[in-house]
Parts: sequence; structure tokens; C-alpha cells
Amino acid sequence: MKAAFALCVLASLATTALADPAPSRLDEVLQRGTLTVCTTGDYKPYTSLRADGRYEGIDIAMAESLAKSLNAKIQWVPTTWKTLMPDFLAQRCDIGVGGISVSLERQKKAFFSQSLGVDGKIPLVRCTDVQRYQTVEQINQPQVRVIEPAGGTNEVFARAHLGQAQIRLHDNVTIFDELLAGKADVMITDASEARYQQKQKPGLCAVNPERHMQYSQKAFLLPRDDVAWKSYVDQWLHLSVATGVYDGIVNQWLAAP
Repeated sequence: MKAAFALCVLASLATTALADPAPSRLDEVLQRGTLTVCTTGDYKPYTSLRADGRYEGIDIAMAESLAKSLNAKIQWVPTTWKTLMPDFLAQRCDIGVGGISVSLERQKKAFFSQSLGVDGKIPLVRCTDVQRYQTVEQINQPQVRVIEPAGGTNEVFARAHLGQAQIRLHDNVTIFDELLAGKADVMITDASEARYQQKQKPGLCAVNPERHMQYSQKAFLLPRDDVAWKSYVDQWLHLSVATGVYDGIVNQWLAAP
């Protein structure tokens, strides 16, 4: 009798679990009519906080497109590269955007959308120094001054591969002026950012933008184990690429290599 009772209880619990699945962020966003989006606002061309308090950039436009597909308004959640994962794990946002690189450390704690493409690390230098800083070996020297924003994959690359160089951390907004002013020699960054800054700031040059020092991909950050939400975001992203919407947004911001 005890065994039969236990089986009945287990069957009841299983039926309840099947009938009442865990809610998805997809359902929550649809119900509340708001999409919460974490972004740093300091990584052009993906995310930039303007003086008037508005965000702009490739990923900002994409987030607005995602919200429109859900008939939802956007609530921006400011974050930094150091606090991105803590903010995300604290469920402060439904999605993280802004040139986020896919990494195994982040993958341990979150899902990623399908990739937005390959975007590896390259040097950004003054144009007069392009030939001096072609390789890791040329940069990894005691006299070379490397400058990076704190907390992101650029700093991780510098710490891992440029231990002999002088590494200094700086904010990701005025960091390019430091290079132009001769206060630093090299910034390791993604090819897309290097190409954008080359277009915006004459005197800075992306070194070998199609020959990456490290393979990297960009994607949107999503809550781990929420398959329904990831499936929706991936399908929306697939359609955005297939219909040319994504390329149209990218071409407004990115210079040709």
C-alpha cells in the first residue's frame, strides 16, 4: 500500500510539473509590455550613451527592433563591463546588448543568442605606428604602453598575451584620445570598434582588421536555461539577417575594412 501511495504521489507531482511549466521571459515580456535591456553605453559602434541621455548604436537599434516585434517598450538598464554579469544574474534585465563577446566564462552563467558574426581582436594604433605593432611579439615589449577598458575581453586578452608590456586601464570613452595624444601606444580591441574609430578619428588606424589575433564572436546575452526566450530571440535575429534589416543597421555605423 505504501509503495502504491508513493507512486500515486510521484505521478501527481509529475502531472503538476507538466501542467505548470516554469514561466519564460518571453511570456513575462509579453504580459508586462516592457523589455528590460542591459547595456554599457560606452562601446561604439554597438552602444553609446548620448549627451541627451538617449542610447544609440548597432545593438541599440536591434534591441528597439526586438521590442517592436514584441509590441513592448524598452526600459534601458545602465551597466558596466565589470558589473554586466552580476546585473544580469540579478535578473535586472531580459537581455544584454552592446558588442558583448561570447566567452566560455559568460557561457557558464548565461545563454547567448545565435552569433552576430566573427569579430576578433586586433591592435588600434596611431597611423604612423602601424608597421611597429603588427604582431603580439612586437607589442609584448616592456617599452610598449597598452591601454584597455577595465573588465571586458580586451583587458582579458592583454593580461593573457601582453604581460611584458605596460598595461593601463582607462574609460572606454576617452581612451582613443589617449592614443591620439601619444599617452599610450596600442589598444587591443575588436576589429569592428577599431574600424569605427578609424573612421571617426583621423590619425588612428586599425591594424590588419581582417587578420585577427584572437577569434571572437558577438551575440546578445540571455538568461540561462530559458529555451523559449532564446528560441524567440534567435528566430527574430535570423529573420532580421535574412531580410537585410541587420545589414542595413550595420552599414550605417561601420566603415568597410
